[in-house]
Amino acid sequence: MFDPFKDFEQAGYLRNRYGEKDLQIVQELEHQLFRAGLDQAIAHLAKRRRLGYDDFLAVHRILFSAFYPWAGQDRAATAPDIAVTKAGTWFSHPADARRAVEEGLRIARDKRQFRQRSGEVMGLFAYGHPFLDGNGRTMLVVHSELCHRAGFSIEWHRTRKTDCLEALSAEIASPGKGILDDYLEPFVGVHQERPLWGGVIDTLSGLDGQGPEDTIAGEHSDAEVARQYRDFERQRGYSVEPDDGGP
Repeated sequence: MFDPFKDFEQAGYLRNRYGEKDLQIVQELEHQLFRAGLDQAIAHLAKRRRLGYDDFLAVHRILFSAFYPWAGQDRAATAPDIAVTKAGTWFSHPADARRAVEEGLRIARDKRQFRQRSGEVMGLFAYGHPFLDGNGRTMLVVHSELCHRAGFSIEWHRTRKTDCLEALSAEIASPGKGILDDYLEPFVGVHQERPLWGGVIDTLSGLDGQGPEDTIAGEHSDAEVARQYRDFERQRGYSVEPDDGGP
């Protein structure tokens, strides 16, 4: 059971507003809220001249605040020392979540570069894993907006969930080597107006929360946990370039 707050019995799954403990019900409610808030999230991004980390937080808040009181707060605020993993994949230290997402956003500001590295950007968003829940849906909305601005789309409905998640996990473990870029290349489509790709996202399979749960490896202050995290980071070998402050 993923219980970073250590109060599941008292407050339900991740301190949701209803104290709900049944994970199937939680998943159903999350997806209903995602569908209900999708248009508002898209509209928020459409109004922003330049997307930043605060917009990432805002999309999560729009989609999930009716269920989670901490929606829109990242792990640096909600679980600042908890090491989160999934199926052997380590996500960033909570203090580095912002840096990982911002690196993806920096790459995406160059539309030609983003067209070539859209999978790498998605991998950075996934590695950052800013939230205790709702990461996949949040980053898909933001990534779709970035694609829209760059003049293309990813036809996610043609991807296979298992293959996509496998490529994403490999991208997180070995970023910048084109793993997810190569996987996504056959699914790159023409530019679509927002109402069209919003409708596709709304009906995508695999966004209902079904799949492996996040797990807690321990606290980063624990020496063994810190060692394992350093080993994973060393294996990734990814350096973040400084932001040039461009548009």
